[in-house]
Amino acid sequence: MKVTLKKKLSFGFLAAVLGSLIIAGFISNVMINKLFSTYLKNENNSKIDKAVTMVSELYDENNKLSDSAKQQLQRYSQMENMCIEILDSDGGQIYTSGIPNHNGMKNMGAMMGHGMHSLMTKNNGDYTEEKHDLIKGSKKAGTIVCGYFSSSLMTNGAVTFIMTLNKSFVISAIIALIFGLLLSIMISNQLSKPLVEITHTANEMRNGNLQLRSDVNSSTKEIQDLSLSINYLAETLNHQEIYRKRMTSDMAHEIRTPLTVLKTHVEALIDGIWEPTTEIFESFYEEIERLNKLVDNLRDLSKLEESKLNLIKCKFNLSDEINKIILNFKPLFDKSNFNLMCEIDDNINVIMDKDKLNQIMQNIIFNAYKYLNTNGTVLVSLKSKHENAIIKVSDTGAGISEEDLPHIFERFYRSDSSRDTHTGGSGLGLTITKTLVEAHSGSISVNSKLGHGSEFTIVMPVVVANKNN
Repeated sequence: MKVTLKKKLSFGFLAAVLGSLIIAGFISNVMINKLFSTYLKNENNSKIDKAVTMVSELYDENNKLSDSAKQQLQRYSQMENMCIEILDSDGGQIYTSGIPNHNGMKNMGAMMGHGMHSLMTKNNGDYTEEKHDLIKGSKKAGTIVCGYFSSSLMTNGAVTFIMTLNKSFVISAIIALIFGLLLSIMISNQLSKPLVEITHTANEMRNGNLQLRSDVNSSTKEIQDLSLSINYLAETLNHQEIYRKRMTSDMAHEIRTPLTVLKTHVEALIDGIWEPTTEIFESFYEEIERLNKLVDNLRDLSKLEESKLNLIKCKFNLSDEINKIILNFKPLFDKSNFNLMCEIDDNINVIMDKDKLNQIMQNIIFNAYKYLNTNGTVLVSLKSKHENAIIKVSDTGAGISEEDLPHIFERFYRSDSSRDTHTGGSGLGLTITKTLVEAHSGSISVNSKLGHGSEFTIVMPVVVANKNN
């Protein structure tokens, strides 16, 4: 049977309080009883010492004990509930206060009867006697016997103290349990209520309501973090849903455009409007190549996402390789009256997949080329810093808006301003580029401002920097 978190916390907290009370009460009771017993024993010893001193002062070797002395000892023995017996040096009894003596309590038994003696012994606990020497003039004149029942140690004040202490323990335990119960309910509510709300939000998200957000505001850090994580998840899922719909639309658009062109041309040939010429077949070929490129990009992206991409790494001179790539792009830039410039440090060596490096650089440079304005410029630089190769590709093109900047590495993402046949590609180039860079333990980032161009920065680990092979 499932138990709610609120009940678990309440019962757990209450059990902890109850267990703590039992342990604390047991330890306190044992310690107090031990100390209290010691205290009573010391008090009893003080009474016996006082009785011995009193007998020593009142005893006269010649006259033994006067009547007034006997009366004084009798009063003291009754007041302290003890037996005082005085024996001479031969063991003969000189005085007894009347409480049973060490000879089987025969005096009390004679005075009270055997039944009363048994009842007294039973009710009053064990009978104990202590013997002390009666010293007069530095010599032993006899023996003082002090007897008492164990129950006599517990005076009325002591009994009252113990009862009050036990009562206070019981009252404290009841108050602590009530307080613990109230506190456990309050704490469990504080913890369970926001979790219930977060669970409700998660269930709504599972049912497709990605607009709902958790508005839990808790002082508990973990719960607040959980609420923020749920909101972040909802925001991400909502964005992914929008992105998925947009991606589907983009894929349909990308595939439909060349197919429409091919269909139109074929229909024109069938209807006899066009004659089959080399130019028409070349147009067919271009549209087919466009479809092939889109399929290839999708296949490459699928391989990257499934971690099936095999990197063939080798050590090579990154500086020379980037110079070759720039040289290959020169004719394209010159034809469009664009400037392609470079600042390349020499002899920077890396271990990479050379083909994948070419794919990365071609995607970045061609992406910059597509958005250049008239007489635009692209600058490619390569520097070595902190055992990393820093590749930067900056342009003076259209730039990227703040709204589009966080999404440019997402697949099929294209800003609305680029959705035309001249500049709009498949939307996969930068996604593939980012994945290839990260596959080499590198990183890629972009800084851009709309209307002021963009700068892509790629950081790659360096094997040997600024040294000849």
